[in-house]
Amino acid sequence: MSELRIGIAGLSGRGLHWIRLMQKLKGYRITALCDLRQEALDDGLAAVDGEDEQACFRDYEEFLNFDGMDAVALVVRSEYQGALAAQALEAGKHVSAEVPAAHSLDECWRIVLAQERSGKVYHLAEQCRYAGYLDKWQELVRGGDLGDVTYAEGQYLHYYTRCMFQDPHSGALFGVDRLPEFPDAVAAWVNRMPPIHYVVHDLSPLLRVLDDRVVEVIGMSTDSPSRAHPEILSPDMQVALMKTEKGAMLRLAASFAQPHPENDTHWQQVIGTKGCVEWRRALDDAPRLWLADGEARDKQPQTWGFSKDQEPEEAKGSGHWNLDFYVHAAFRDAVLYDQSLEFDVYKAMDVAAPSILAADSIDQDSRKLEVPDFRPNANRKKGEAP
Repeated sequence: MSELRIGIAGLSGRGLHWIRLMQKLKGYRITALCDLRQEALDDGLAAVDGEDEQACFRDYEEFLNFDGMDAVALVVRSEYQGALAAQALEAGKHVSAEVPAAHSLDECWRIVLAQERSGKVYHLAEQCRYAGYLDKWQELVRGGDLGDVTYAEGQYLHYYTRCMFQDPHSGALFGVDRLPEFPDAVAAWVNRMPPIHYVVHDLSPLLRVLDDRVVEVIGMSTDSPSRAHPEILSPDMQVALMKTEKGAMLRLAASFAQPHPENDTHWQQVIGTKGCVEWRRALDDAPRLWLADGEARDKQPQTWGFSKDQEPEEAKGSGHWNLDFYVHAAFRDAVLYDQSLEFDVYKAMDVAAPSILAADSIDQDSRKLEVPDFRPNANRKKGEAP
C-alpha cells in the first residue's frame, strides 16, 4: 500500500480542518465523504483540492461498504461516536477517531473487540499527549528525578458557550446570546455530554508521562443546569479523583459552561517524592520545576513549550500548537508502514474509560468505581468478550 485511501465522516468545522490537514500530509488520499446533511457534504467537497473524485454518502452503512477506502476518519461529535468507530472496525476499516472515543463502557469494549478481531488499526486522535514539554516530564519521571510519583493533576477549563446550541436545520452552532434567533434550537453535543467525559485531553498526557493506568475513580459535580448560564444543561464543573495501578492519586477537572481566563485551557502538574513539575498557570507565566536535592527553595521557571526539540516542517500550522500533525502522522505510519502505534487501542481506552466512569460515579452519589483493564489476560483471550 503506497497511500492511505481515507474517508472522512463528520464534516463540521473540525472535519473540514481534517480535510485540509490530510491533504498536506504525504501518504493520504481522500476518497470518500460522509455526513447526514447535504450542505455539509457540499462544504466537504469544496474543501478538497485536486482532481480526484470523492464518493459522497449520507448513509453511514453505505459509506462503510464503499470499497474505495481503507480507513475512516471519524470526526463525529455525538453519543454514538463509540458505536460508529466499532462499526467501522467491524466493516474492516482502520479508524482514526476524534476524542473522547466513547461514552459508555459497552462502547469501549465493542471498540476493543472489533480491533482485536479485525486486526485493523484504531487510533484515538488525542493531540495533547504529543506536546514537547511532556517529553521532558517523561524523561524526569523515567530517570527517577521526581522520585516515586504520588500525585498529579490535570484540568480542561474552557469557556465554550459559543457552541452550546445547534440549529437542527442548518447544523450551525451558536451560544446563549443567539438563542432568540433560533426558536428550534437544540442542545449541542458539548451541552449534552458530561464535561468530565472530555477530560481525556489531560488524562492522556498524564498517563503517558507516568506510564500508568487508572484502576479506581470517584466523580463529583456541581448541579445542572449551569449557574453561570441557566439556559445551558451542562453543569459548571465536574471533578474526578483517580488512583493508578502504581499507587498515584490523580485529580482531573473539566468545565465548559462557566467563564475562565483565556489561557491554554489545559493545565497539569506531577508531584513525586523527590520533586515536582507543573505547566504554566497563565499565558505570561512559565512551566516550572523543583527538585528536592537541588539548591532552589521554590519551583524554577523552565523554557519548555508545546514544540518538540526537532519539529518537522509539516507540523507547522497543523493546529493545536502544531500538535495535530503528530496525530495524523502516527495513524498514517501505523497503517502504511506497519510502525508500532504507541497510543494503541488499549491506551486509548485507558483514558476513555476512567472519564466515563467518573460520570457514572456522579450518577451513583459519587460511589467509587473500578476501571477494567482492556488488555488480554489469563481470563480473557484476545478477541473474546469479557
